[in-house]
Amino acid sequence: MLREIRPAIVVLIALTLITGLVYPLAMTGIAQVIFPRQAQGSMVERDGHVVGSALIGQNFISDKYFHGRPSATTAPDPNDPTKTVAAPYNAANSGGSNLGPSNKALIERVQGDLDKLKQENPSIPVPADLVTTSASGLDPEISPEAALFQVPRIAKARNLPENRIRELVAEQTEGRFLGLLGEPRVNVLLLNLALDRLPAG
Repeated sequence: MLREIRPAIVVLIALTLITGLVYPLAMTGIAQVIFPRQAQGSMVERDGHVVGSALIGQNFISDKYFHGRPSATTAPDPNDPTKTVAAPYNAANSGGSNLGPSNKALIERVQGDLDKLKQENPSIPVPADLVTTSASGLDPEISPEAALFQVPRIAKARNLPENRIRELVAEQTEGRFLGLLGEPRVNVLLLNLALDRLPAG
């Protein structure tokens, strides 16, 4: 009996060590050598201080900045741990709202966002990604159209020419991967940092 169980125990321990310890440590070490920035979370610095990650969105609310996609992530309510409260771009609780297209709360939220954005820029249609959340709730990027939609508000708030901000959006726009995969996009954090570097109007 023991002779039959011993090989199974040895294999279990060996596989546990290989898959649970050796493999993760090897992959982490290789990643640190080949892709050090990405392995450390793609952190973005300004003046020597980390201001965020290029992979996780932030909740910019000032009129002087570009805004990202809505985020449906939540966090425990500090007053009642059995409940949750909205906490945009909470990386500890990645996920969408899971509300269906006929859900009343979702319809009201989207309509409210649409009405507000139409007041901000009534001359062009509102891009879909400014009123829809991503599946993760952490999306750091928006479409170039969503960025350009916000230009008049930002130009007014910063007293800058709209053309200069449009040029900045074009400079910060990333194309399709290998020219084929994905869609053109703009990282909101990197765009806002570039915006802060523009001379004041």
